[in-house]
Amino acid sequence: MTTYAPFAPFSPSMEGSFASQLDVADALLTLLRDTTTEPRPDTQLEALTLAVAADLPVLLWGEPGIGKTAALTQLAAALDLPLTTVIASVHEPSDFSGLPVVGDDPAEQGVPMAPPDWAVRLVRAGRGLLFLDELSTAPPAVQAALLRLVLERRIGTLQLPSEVRIVAAANPRSSAADGWELSPPLANRFVHLQWTHDHEVVVRGLGGTWPRATLPRLAPERLPEAVDHARRAVCGLLAARPKLVHQLPNSESRRGGAWPSPRSWEMTLRLIAFATASGVSRDVLSLLVRGTVGDGPGLELLASLDRMDLPDPEELLADPAGAELPDRGDLRQAVLDGVVAAVRARPEKPRWDAAWSLLVRALETGAPDLVVVPATTLASLRRADWDVPAEIEQLAGVVTLSRRADEAASRAAATKVRR
Repeated sequence: MTTYAPFAPFSPSMEGSFASQLDVADALLTLLRDTTTEPRPDTQLEALTLAVAADLPVLLWGEPGIGKTAALTQLAAALDLPLTTVIASVHEPSDFSGLPVVGDDPAEQGVPMAPPDWAVRLVRAGRGLLFLDELSTAPPAVQAALLRLVLERRIGTLQLPSEVRIVAAANPRSSAADGWELSPPLANRFVHLQWTHDHEVVVRGLGGTWPRATLPRLAPERLPEAVDHARRAVCGLLAARPKLVHQLPNSESRRGGAWPSPRSWEMTLRLIAFATASGVSRDVLSLLVRGTVGDGPGLELLASLDRMDLPDPEELLADPAGAELPDRGDLRQAVLDGVVAAVRARPEKPRWDAAWSLLVRALETGAPDLVVVPATTLASLRRADWDVPAEIEQLAGVVTLSRRADEAASRAAATKVRR
């Protein structure tokens, strides 16, 4: 049978002992909180930082405990912005639209809408990061009240300073406590980023070193070029695909995410301009574009951007020896097809010869299978009085081998059907 010793009676001499133990506990907590940061590639964090720099509201979607709040805290510290956290689900609509305050003569002066204290603090600071947490647990009435805050940065009669940035966080409805789907008007005002954990980042962070968020470095000399590039990309796609201008999804869940509208296309244009001027990676741009207009339209826009960046076929034909071909296979294939199409449009012997030299260069610097179709098409463009260039010998083996592989595959397929 287990027996327990009674508590010793408290004496004044024990007070110092308790205090010293609490001091030791505080010292241990301080050591646990003592972490550092390091410059480390983090696509999610780069996308978030770029959207914040572009002054666009961002909504982080992720499961509970994934580190959304910690990321915002670290971002605010790195950017030296005071962080103001507002739990959307515990507020009333009037907390975001303003509280009515009756003055001396309402008939003459009306009833002004007074802002909450956190909004006043942001105005006094002149800058800051407003974090709207638990957005997916806010009821529809609160979401409606948030519309003006997110888009116009206005609460009642109070206008938030231009240096205040807005970031929200939400859990998917399946994992949110009393969760609601986001209303389409509110969802369409955000850049939606899916927040997931990176095993290596978490392990290294728990070891005391987290990745550092830094503002993108915008090159002043590239600003006009960036704006022109963004406008050509968005306007070019929408001119060719007018149905993409506005597509409200059919399902309620998809309406609570990213979808294309004139508003979200304007946000996308701004993000492309910022990405171009800062030189961020394509992965970062992909997260931002798809998080603004949705996966389908976003991927179409990214493909259009890739085509815009391809070298001019006429420039390649003018100097095949100095040509620089894309590393990505799909882009390299598109370039070679464009060169052959240019020769087809204006078939001349020097241009035909230059195209063969370019195909040889592609063979020497990339995957051989990419030159098979362009070489076959280019050979069919030969005129009777054109001599066969020496470069064809270097490509003949690749084309022959490819044809044999195709024939073998066809025979195998036919045999399988007969069986």
